[in-house]
Parts: sequence; C-alpha cells; structure tokens
Amino acid sequence: MPTYQAPLQDYKFIIEDVLNTYQDYATIPQFSDVNSELMDSILSEAGRFAEQEIQPLNQPGDIEGCRVENGEVFTPKGYKEVSQKYLEGGWTQLSESTQYGGQGLPYLLNGAIGEMNLSACAAFAIYSTRDGSIAAIEKNASQDIKDKYLPKLVEGIWGGPMCMSEPHCGSDLGLLRTKADPQSDGSFSISGTKMFITGGDADLGENSIMLVLARIQDAPQGIKGISLFIVPKFLVNEDGSLGERNNTSVGSIEHKMGLHGSATCVMNYDNAKGFLIGTENKGMSAMFAMFAMVNRSRFLIGQQGTALAAVAYQNAAQYALERVQMRSLTGPKNPDKAADSIIVHPDVRRMLLTQRSFVEGSRALNLYVAKLFDELDHHPDVERKKHCQSLLDLLTPICKGFNTEMGWECVNHGLQVFGGHGYIRENGMEQFVRDARAAAIYEGTTGIQALDLLARKVLANKGETLQIFTGEINQFCQENKDHEMVGKLATELKAATAQWLAITMNVGMAAMKNPNDLGAASVDYLMYSGYVTLAYFWVRMAKAAADKKQSTPFTQAKLQTAQFYFDRILPRTATLEKTIQAGSDSLMEMNEEAFVL
Repeated sequence: MPTYQAPLQDYKFIIEDVLNTYQDYATIPQFSDVNSELMDSILSEAGRFAEQEIQPLNQPGDIEGCRVENGEVFTPKGYKEVSQKYLEGGWTQLSESTQYGGQGLPYLLNGAIGEMNLSACAAFAIYSTRDGSIAAIEKNASQDIKDKYLPKLVEGIWGGPMCMSEPHCGSDLGLLRTKADPQSDGSFSISGTKMFITGGDADLGENSIMLVLARIQDAPQGIKGISLFIVPKFLVNEDGSLGERNNTSVGSIEHKMGLHGSATCVMNYDNAKGFLIGTENKGMSAMFAMFAMVNRSRFLIGQQGTALAAVAYQNAAQYALERVQMRSLTGPKNPDKAADSIIVHPDVRRMLLTQRSFVEGSRALNLYVAKLFDELDHHPDVERKKHCQSLLDLLTPICKGFNTEMGWECVNHGLQVFGGHGYIRENGMEQFVRDARAAAIYEGTTGIQALDLLARKVLANKGETLQIFTGEINQFCQENKDHEMVGKLATELKAATAQWLAITMNVGMAAMKNPNDLGAASVDYLMYSGYVTLAYFWVRMAKAAADKKQSTPFTQAKLQTAQFYFDRILPRTATLEKTIQAGSDSLMEMNEEAFVL
C-alpha cells in the first residue's frame, strides 16, 4: 500500500530561500502582509488534509472507478464526503478574488497545494481545480455573468469543466462542428458533441458550469469563427438559485488506462441554452478567452507530472532502504544480514536520483511559475506585468510538456526500483505509471506544446521572449561565477544557455528554408529547453543551500542532487543538440505507404 508525505520543508526552502518570495510580495499591496508564519500554517494544514483525507482515496478509487446511471456520473466511494470537507475548509477559495468570495491569497499557495493533492490522489485532485474556468470568466465575461456564476465556482459547489475537443477534432479546434444559434432572449441554442471532457459531470457539486467552444451560424470557418459559451447543467435563475435542467447529457464515460476515479465524459448538447462570453463572431477574442483558462490548466497538468513523480519517488526510496537483495559491489554493507539493502547498488541510486533531481527541480520551476501568475495579476508596475507575461508565455509549454514527459520517465523508474513487486497492483506503483501517462496527452500533447514553444513563443518574435529568460539566467550566473561552492555549476549553466540561444538561431534559419525542419526539431527543442531551465533552478537551489549558515542533511542533499543533475542529466542536451539540428530529411523522405509494410 503506497504512502504519501507532504514535502513541507522543500516548499519552505523554495518559497523563502530560493524565490525570495516575501521580499517580492512586499512590492504588491495585496500581499504585503503575507509572511512565513501564514504560509507555513496554511501549507501544513493542506499537507495534513492531503495525507490523511485525500491519499486514502487513491487505490480504492482506482479499483472502483466512476459509473453512469440514468445519465448521471457517480464518483468512487468517499470522493463526495472528502470533497465536502475540502469545500468546508475553504480550500477552493484561497487565491480567488475577494469580490467573488475568495480569500485573495497568493496563487503560489495553489501551486504548492495543487501538487500535494495530485500526489495524494490525482484523480480526485482534478475535480477540485477550477482555476482555468474562473480565470476565463473573470477576464473575459460581462459583469452580469461574473456576478451570476463566479461566487459558486469560487466556493467550489459548482464545477467548471472545459469542453473543447470533439470526436473528429482534438487540438485542431478550427474543425469543430458544435453549433450555436442565437435566440430572441439573447441566449444561444447549443448543439453538438464534445468528448474527452474531464469532470464533464460528477456527483460532487450541485451544478456544472461548462465552458463550451462552438460556432455561431454563418461564422467564418476555422478558428476565426469560434466563440466561447457558458452552458450550465442546471439553468441559473436571476437570484442565483437553480432552475430547470438544461438540455445537456452524458453520453458515456471513457474506460481509460488510468485516472479511473476521474470521469472523462462524452457530453451531448441538444439545443442546450448557452450564454456568450466575449463578442459574437469575434473568433480570436474567444480564443484569447480560452487561453486564459488553458494556460492555468496546462500549468496544473505540468504539476501532475511533478506530483506523480514525487509520490513514486517517496515510495521507491523507502522500498530501496528496506528491500534486501545481493551484496554491494564494494563488499558487504550489512554483514549481519544475508544481503544488503538495494540502495547500495549504483543503478538503483541512478534511478532514485534521476527521480529526485527532476521532482525537486520541477517543483522549483512550478512555484516560480505560480509566483509569476501572482505578479501578472497583482503587481502595480505595468512593465513588471509585461515581463511576467513574457516569462509565462515561454515557461508554460515547458512546464506542461517537459514536466509530463519527465514525470512519465520518473514514475517508470519508481516501478523499476520495486522490480517484480512494482508490477503488482497492491504496491501502488503501477497505478502511478498509468495515472501519469495521460498528462503528456491532454490539454495539448507534447508535440503541440513543442510547436507552441518553438514556433509561437520563441521564433515568432525572433527570440525576444527567450532572451528575457536567458538574460535572467546569465545575470544570475555572472553574479555567482566566483561562488565557492556553485561557481562551477554557474559556469556550466551559462555555457548551456549560450548553446540554447545558438541552437534556436540555427533552427530558425533552417525553418525558413524548410518548415518541416521546425516540426522535426520541436519536441527535442522542448526537452533541451526543459533540461536547461531545470539546471537554472538547481543552481539557484544549490546556492541557497550553500549560503545557509549551518549545513544540514537537507542542504547537503540539495548540493549533492544538484551535482548529480549536472553530471548525469544536463548532459542529455548533447544528444538533443545533434537531433535538433539533424533536419527533417530522414523523417519525411519515406513514402507514406511504406509505413504500413
């Protein structure tokens, strides 16, 4: 039976010593009184809830799964009760606007709590997140719609699934067929089918406020003709009470590889009543509204990669200490036993340190990104807001794409540490593997994230966005090149960053001659970018650990893991450099018919 322990010490270290959070929040009036005592107390209680309430749902919920009865979705036993406790604790309201019932605390708290919940039970945690839907409504809807829907969404008693994909189109939203016909009362009649809708329906709340992409009659083809609508499961009266059942229904729920406790629905709309967000027939406005929720959602999915790798690492490390098999290559370490613990074997340590170096590095990246969201939303300086937006544009696809790919690698390492016992259900490791796999697919596959990063976020503005981030990295490296304990790492990072910029220029030049070269390089470019990005956060963590007045096992482990990352993980970029610059000829020259031979 797997266990989970909230990484509170690591959160405190990253928030206080690495990110200098409280100094930065002092420049934001809304957060000027946020301090260590407040953050520690909230995270401690959130960790307790994740460990004691959410984690026990994980294995039983995976075995039981969700079911549909009479068109209604029922979640596994215990989900509804724990969800009610979560709502009563006010956890959904922490960082939301006080105007709509939120507590107005930093989104950084959501970053940490989101990881803990996902580690404890990913399938359950997905239901409790409405960040993207709330952001889309708050930033783009009319005031009447905000007042009508946001308070209950913030409170958590209404769900907010995003409904984009259709059976014939996933990421290519320009192909969608769901129709929206204008009605005399100002509403729209929505008809069509959506699929792969996470939490499209559930028994955890009293209403489901679906955000649906549809095409208004006579709208332009492609994405320019897309509009965004609110389609509630139950219509909402003017006084906020629930009215009649809307013409929405659950066609089925998918039988998935993992995340069995999360209902992935086929949703049918049969002249359902919907309400426009944004301007009619202004497709790009709808797309911008959609991106407001997609960026937050992609951040959440990136955290899923970190979170499942984290819980897999915790269990694998404990197992490696306890499991006795064979002797150390350098002689017995436990001569009073028949064999040594497997943690003495170099290959087991390789797998564990790969997991640990990714988990702790990506955790620092995630919290950095969450802090950027805080500054983007609340910082009084307009230029600082623009700076944060540029960094988020660059780092969101890295966070989503790189974290989920590395998370998948790391949960597999966790299973491998267990050997044959990892393949057995009761030990829980195979569930982490199954649950982690979806993260690299939904909310935009790794390939989609890679094209977004390279084509839209880097090359489209001639590398200006990338240079903002690499400028920050280079400044840090310059300031610490003579640091006694991390100067060498800073120098290596600076070289990797320079190579990142050079590779970007080469890819851009190649793509101008042959656009296929861009597509061929994109995923490798994403991974290269991720490895260098985590290297930056590892140098920052190593410096913070080295600068502590007193060395502790925690700070020593940070320094040792940083060195492992630079010795064994960052060198992966050497291979990626070759594949990025290999071009597309060997991918594209084979005839299509030859693939089926």
